[in-house]
Amino acid sequence: MTVSIHKKLQNEKIEFTLLLEAIYHKYGYDFRHYSVAHIRRRIQRRLTLDGIESISALQHRLLNDETFFFQTVFHDLSINVTEMFRDPSFYLAVRQKVVPILATYPFIKVWHAGCATGEEIYSMAILLKEEGLFDRLQLYGTDFNDLVLEKAKEGIVSIRSVKEYTSNYQLGGGTQSFSDYYTARYSHALLEPELKEKILFANHNLVADQVFGEMQMIVCRNVLIYFDQELQNRVIDLFYHSLCRGGILCLGAKESLRLSEQENKFNRLLPGEQIYQKGYGTD
Repeated sequence: MTVSIHKKLQNEKIEFTLLLEAIYHKYGYDFRHYSVAHIRRRIQRRLTLDGIESISALQHRLLNDETFFFQTVFHDLSINVTEMFRDPSFYLAVRQKVVPILATYPFIKVWHAGCATGEEIYSMAILLKEEGLFDRLQLYGTDFNDLVLEKAKEGIVSIRSVKEYTSNYQLGGGTQSFSDYYTARYSHALLEPELKEKILFANHNLVADQVFGEMQMIVCRNVLIYFDQELQNRVIDLFYHSLCRGGILCLGAKESLRLSEQENKFNRLLPGEQIYQKGYGTD
Protein backbone atom coordinates (compact mmCIF):
# COMPACT_ATOMS: atom_id res chain seq x y z
CA MET A 1 0.00 0.00 0.00
CA THR A 2 2.83 2.40 0.97
CA VAL A 3 4.70 1.61 -2.24
CA SER A 4 1.56 2.31 -4.28
CA ILE A 5 1.03 5.72 -2.64
CA HIS A 6 4.69 6.63 -3.13
CA LYS A 7 4.51 5.70 -6.81
CA LYS A 8 1.34 7.77 -7.26
CA LEU A 9 2.98 10.83 -5.67
CA GLN A 10 6.08 10.35 -7.81
CA ASN A 11 3.99 10.16 -10.98
CA GLU A 12 2.05 13.27 -9.94
CA LYS A 13 5.32 15.15 -9.40
CA ILE A 14 6.46 14.20 -12.90
CA GLU A 15 3.12 15.34 -14.34
CA PHE A 16 3.42 18.73 -12.60
CA THR A 17 6.97 19.15 -13.89
CA LEU A 18 5.96 18.30 -17.46
CA LEU A 19 2.95 20.64 -17.26
CA LEU A 20 5.09 23.62 -16.27
CA GLU A 21 7.69 22.76 -18.91
CA ALA A 22 4.92 22.57 -21.52
CA ILE A 23 3.58 26.01 -20.52
CA TYR A 24 7.08 27.50 -20.69
CA HIS A 25 7.94 26.06 -24.11
CA LYS A 26 4.51 26.66 -25.65
CA TYR A 27 3.67 30.11 -24.26
CA GLY A 28 6.93 31.48 -22.83
CA TYR A 29 5.64 31.94 -19.26
CA ASP A 30 7.91 30.40 -16.64
CA PHE A 31 6.18 29.04 -13.54
CA ARG A 32 8.88 26.43 -12.89
CA HIS A 33 10.28 28.26 -9.86
CA TYR A 34 6.95 29.11 -8.27
CA SER A 35 6.08 27.51 -4.95
CA VAL A 36 5.07 23.90 -5.50
CA ALA A 37 2.27 24.25 -2.94
CA HIS A 38 0.81 27.28 -4.76
CA ILE A 39 0.95 25.60 -8.17
CA ARG A 40 -0.54 22.37 -6.85
CA ARG A 41 -3.47 24.17 -5.17
CA ARG A 42 -4.30 26.17 -8.29
CA ILE A 43 -4.03 23.21 -10.65
CA GLN A 44 -6.06 20.89 -8.43
CA ARG A 45 -8.74 23.58 -8.22
CA ARG A 46 -8.88 23.83 -12.01
CA LEU A 47 -9.12 20.04 -12.38
CA THR A 48 -12.07 20.01 -9.98
CA LEU A 49 -13.88 22.99 -11.50
CA ASP A 50 -13.62 21.72 -15.07
CA GLY A 51 -13.99 18.01 -14.30
CA ILE A 52 -10.62 17.21 -15.89
CA GLU A 53 -9.48 13.75 -14.87
CA SER A 54 -5.71 14.25 -14.67
CA ILE A 55 -2.85 16.72 -14.97
CA SER A 56 -1.85 15.06 -18.22
CA ALA A 57 -5.32 15.68 -19.62
CA LEU A 58 -5.08 19.32 -18.54
CA GLN A 59 -1.72 19.61 -20.29
CA HIS A 60 -3.14 18.18 -23.51
CA ARG A 61 -6.02 20.65 -23.45
CA LEU A 62 -3.97 23.78 -22.76
CA LEU A 63 -1.43 22.84 -25.45
CA ASN A 64 -4.19 22.60 -28.02
CA ASP A 65 -6.44 25.42 -26.83
CA GLU A 66 -4.72 28.80 -26.45
CA THR A 67 -7.93 30.48 -25.34
CA PHE A 68 -8.27 28.00 -22.49
CA PHE A 69 -4.71 28.73 -21.40
CA PHE A 70 -4.85 32.52 -21.50
CA GLN A 71 -8.37 32.98 -20.14
CA THR A 72 -8.30 30.23 -17.53
CA VAL A 73 -5.04 28.47 -16.60
CA PHE A 74 -2.83 31.55 -16.94
CA HIS A 75 -5.20 33.50 -14.70
CA ASP A 76 -5.26 30.59 -12.22
CA LEU A 77 -1.48 30.64 -11.85
CA SER A 78 -1.18 34.43 -11.63
CA ILE A 79 -1.09 36.10 -8.20
CA ASN A 80 -4.07 38.46 -8.06
CA VAL A 81 -5.01 38.70 -4.37
CA THR A 82 -5.02 42.34 -3.27
CA GLU A 83 -7.02 45.03 -1.48
CA MET A 84 -6.73 48.72 -0.68
CA PHE A 85 -4.52 49.55 2.32
CA ARG A 86 -3.91 45.86 2.85
CA ASP A 87 -2.10 45.31 6.18
CA PRO A 88 -2.77 48.82 7.57
CA SER A 89 0.26 48.71 9.89
CA PHE A 90 2.47 48.74 6.80
CA TYR A 91 0.94 51.98 5.54
CA LEU A 92 1.23 53.54 8.98
CA ALA A 93 4.92 52.59 9.01
CA VAL A 94 5.40 54.13 5.56
CA ARG A 95 3.86 57.39 6.78
CA GLN A 96 6.04 57.49 9.88
CA LYS A 97 9.38 56.08 8.70
CA VAL A 98 9.54 56.11 4.90
CA VAL A 99 7.91 59.41 3.94
CA PRO A 100 10.64 61.49 5.67
CA ILE A 101 13.23 59.66 3.54
CA LEU A 102 11.27 60.07 0.30
CA ALA A 103 10.78 63.75 1.07
CA THR A 104 14.53 64.32 0.65
CA TYR A 105 14.36 63.53 -3.08
CA PRO A 106 13.51 66.23 -5.65
CA PHE A 107 11.59 63.63 -7.70
CA ILE A 108 10.18 60.35 -6.40
CA LYS A 109 9.75 57.19 -8.46
CA VAL A 110 7.90 54.29 -6.85
CA TRP A 111 7.56 50.87 -8.47
CA HIS A 112 4.79 48.47 -7.42
CA ALA A 113 5.96 45.12 -8.80
CA GLY A 114 3.23 42.51 -9.23
CA CYS A 115 0.52 45.14 -8.79
CA ALA A 116 -2.34 42.85 -9.90
CA THR A 117 -5.58 44.88 -10.20
CA GLY A 118 -3.97 47.95 -8.66
CA GLU A 119 -5.66 48.43 -5.29
CA GLU A 120 -2.37 48.76 -3.42
CA ILE A 121 -0.75 51.20 -5.83
CA TYR A 122 -3.82 53.44 -5.65
CA SER A 123 -3.51 53.21 -1.86
CA MET A 124 0.08 54.41 -2.08
CA ALA A 125 -0.97 57.28 -4.35
CA ILE A 126 -3.51 58.38 -1.71
CA LEU A 127 -0.96 58.12 1.09
CA LEU A 128 1.74 60.10 -0.72
CA LYS A 129 -0.82 62.71 -1.77
CA GLU A 130 -1.83 63.20 1.86
CA GLU A 131 1.83 63.45 2.84
CA GLY A 132 2.47 66.30 0.39
CA LEU A 133 4.61 64.37 -2.12
CA PHE A 134 2.11 64.11 -4.96
CA ASP A 135 3.52 66.91 -7.15
CA ARG A 136 6.94 65.25 -7.45
CA LEU A 137 5.71 61.67 -7.67
CA GLN A 138 5.62 59.05 -10.43
CA LEU A 139 4.20 55.61 -9.68
CA TYR A 140 4.77 52.55 -11.86
CA GLY A 141 2.49 49.52 -11.58
CA THR A 142 3.66 46.35 -13.31
CA ASP A 143 2.38 42.83 -13.72
CA PHE A 144 2.81 40.10 -16.32
CA ASN A 145 -0.93 39.55 -16.66
CA ASP A 146 -2.42 41.99 -19.17
CA LEU A 147 -5.98 41.21 -18.09
CA VAL A 148 -5.43 42.40 -14.52
CA LEU A 149 -3.44 45.40 -15.78
CA GLU A 150 -6.42 46.51 -17.87
CA LYS A 151 -8.61 46.30 -14.79
CA ALA A 152 -6.03 48.26 -12.78
CA LYS A 153 -6.06 51.04 -15.37
CA GLU A 154 -9.83 51.44 -14.92
CA GLY A 155 -9.47 52.39 -11.26
CA ILE A 156 -12.71 50.70 -10.28
CA VAL A 157 -13.35 48.70 -7.10
CA SER A 158 -16.39 46.83 -5.83
CA ILE A 159 -18.71 48.92 -3.67
CA ARG A 160 -19.02 45.89 -1.39
CA SER A 161 -15.33 46.29 -0.49
CA VAL A 162 -15.50 49.99 0.37
CA LYS A 163 -16.42 49.45 4.04
CA GLU A 164 -13.38 47.21 4.55
CA TYR A 165 -11.14 49.58 2.58
CA THR A 166 -12.35 52.52 4.67
CA SER A 167 -11.41 50.68 7.85
CA ASN A 168 -7.99 49.78 6.42
CA TYR A 169 -7.43 53.38 5.38
CA GLN A 170 -8.25 54.71 8.84
CA LEU A 171 -6.05 52.13 10.59
CA GLY A 172 -3.26 52.99 8.15
CA GLY A 173 -3.20 56.59 9.34
CA GLY A 174 -5.49 58.20 6.77
CA THR A 175 -5.87 61.91 7.39
CA GLN A 176 -8.98 62.62 5.31
CA SER A 177 -12.23 60.81 4.62
CA PHE A 178 -11.79 57.78 2.37
CA SER A 179 -14.98 58.80 0.56
CA ASP A 180 -13.04 61.78 -0.84
CA TYR A 181 -11.19 59.39 -3.13
CA TYR A 182 -14.04 57.64 -4.93
CA THR A 183 -17.43 58.19 -6.51
CA ALA A 184 -20.07 55.51 -5.94
CA ARG A 185 -21.67 54.15 -9.11
CA TYR A 186 -24.22 51.39 -8.46
CA SER A 187 -22.20 48.25 -7.65
CA HIS A 188 -18.82 49.93 -8.14
CA ALA A 189 -16.72 52.76 -6.77
CA LEU A 190 -14.75 54.81 -9.28
CA LEU A 191 -11.45 56.04 -7.84
CA GLU A 192 -10.60 59.70 -8.36
CA PRO A 193 -9.09 60.30 -11.84
CA GLU A 194 -6.37 62.48 -10.27
CA LEU A 195 -4.85 59.37 -8.72
CA LYS A 196 -4.56 57.67 -12.11
CA GLU A 197 -2.66 60.63 -13.53
CA LYS A 198 0.33 59.70 -11.37
CA ILE A 199 0.39 56.01 -12.29
CA LEU A 200 1.87 54.32 -15.35
CA PHE A 201 0.89 50.67 -15.79
CA ALA A 202 3.11 48.35 -17.82
CA ASN A 203 3.73 44.67 -18.47
CA HIS A 204 6.81 43.40 -16.65
CA ASN A 205 7.64 39.81 -15.74
CA LEU A 206 9.70 39.44 -12.56
CA VAL A 207 10.78 35.97 -13.65
CA ALA A 208 12.17 36.95 -17.05
CA ASP A 209 12.56 40.74 -17.41
CA GLN A 210 15.42 43.01 -16.41
CA VAL A 211 16.03 46.08 -14.22
CA PHE A 212 13.14 48.54 -14.14
CA GLY A 213 14.67 52.02 -14.00
CA GLU A 214 16.21 53.58 -10.87
CA MET A 215 13.61 53.83 -8.13
CA GLN A 216 13.42 55.61 -4.80
CA MET A 217 11.05 52.91 -3.54
CA ILE A 218 9.98 49.44 -4.66
CA VAL A 219 6.87 47.79 -3.23
CA CYS A 220 6.44 44.05 -3.83
CA ARG A 221 4.25 42.65 -1.11
CA ASN A 222 2.96 39.08 -0.86
CA VAL A 223 4.48 38.00 -4.17
CA LEU A 224 7.81 36.44 -3.15
CA ILE A 225 6.01 33.92 -0.94
CA TYR A 226 4.83 32.23 -4.14
CA PHE A 227 8.43 31.76 -5.41
CA ASP A 228 11.05 29.18 -4.47
CA GLN A 229 14.33 30.33 -2.89
CA GLU A 230 16.23 30.45 -6.18
CA LEU A 231 13.67 32.72 -7.81
CA GLN A 232 13.37 34.86 -4.68
CA ASN A 233 17.12 35.51 -4.84
CA ARG A 234 16.92 36.48 -8.50
CA VAL A 235 14.03 38.88 -7.91
CA ILE A 236 15.63 40.51 -4.87
CA ASP A 237 18.78 41.01 -6.93
CA LEU A 238 16.63 42.68 -9.59
CA PHE A 239 15.16 44.98 -6.95
CA TYR A 240 18.60 45.76 -5.56
CA HIS A 241 19.83 46.91 -8.96
CA SER A 242 16.58 48.84 -9.60
CA LEU A 243 16.93 50.96 -6.45
CA CYS A 244 18.98 54.10 -5.99
CA ARG A 245 21.38 54.23 -3.05
CA GLY A 246 19.32 54.74 0.07
CA GLY A 247 16.21 53.52 -1.76
CA ILE A 248 13.43 51.66 0.06
CA LEU A 249 12.30 48.07 -0.49
CA CYS A 250 8.94 47.01 0.94
CA LEU A 251 8.01 43.32 1.21
CA GLY A 252 5.02 41.48 2.64
CA ALA A 253 4.59 40.53 6.28
CA LYS A 254 5.58 36.90 5.65
CA GLU A 255 8.55 37.79 3.45
CA SER A 256 12.05 38.94 4.33
CA LEU A 257 15.59 39.30 3.03
CA ARG A 258 16.77 36.56 5.36
CA LEU A 259 18.81 33.99 3.43
CA SER A 260 18.91 36.33 0.44
CA GLU A 261 22.27 36.85 -1.25
CA GLN A 262 21.66 40.63 -0.96
CA GLU A 263 20.67 40.59 2.72
CA ASN A 264 23.83 42.35 3.98
CA LYS A 265 23.39 45.19 1.47
CA PHE A 266 20.14 46.38 3.05
CA ASN A 267 19.29 47.77 6.46
CA ARG A 268 15.95 46.97 8.06
CA LEU A 269 14.24 50.25 8.95
CA LEU A 270 12.08 49.08 11.84
CA PRO A 271 11.08 45.87 13.61
CA GLY A 272 7.70 44.40 12.84
CA GLU A 273 7.59 45.46 9.19
CA GLN A 274 9.54 44.15 6.21
CA ILE A 275 10.80 47.57 5.10
CA TYR A 276 14.45 47.85 4.10
CA GLN A 277 16.81 50.58 2.93
CA LYS A 278 19.54 49.95 0.40
CA GLY A 279 22.92 50.83 1.87
CA TYR A 280 24.58 54.01 0.72
CA GLY A 281 27.90 52.26 0.30
CA THR A 282 26.54 49.75 -2.21
CA ASP A 283 26.76 49.79 -5.99
